Amino acid sequence: MDIHLLRSLFTVLLFAIFVGIVLWAWSGRNRPRFDEAALLPFADEHATAAPAAARKDTP
Repeated sequence: MDIHLLRSLFTVLLFAIFVGIVLWAWSGRNRPRFDEAALLPFADEHATAAPAAARKDTP
């Protein structure tokens, strides 16, 4: 087994992994989760944070 065969097999393996990731990302069942994550930069920081009185880390 020479180095060229190993490089070719490694390239094919990485391409298969890439195709798997693309199929996973474009899967319909992941859409709601990705849509929610896409809106995170626009979320109001104060609306999602708990009030100071309700936090357990404050005395």
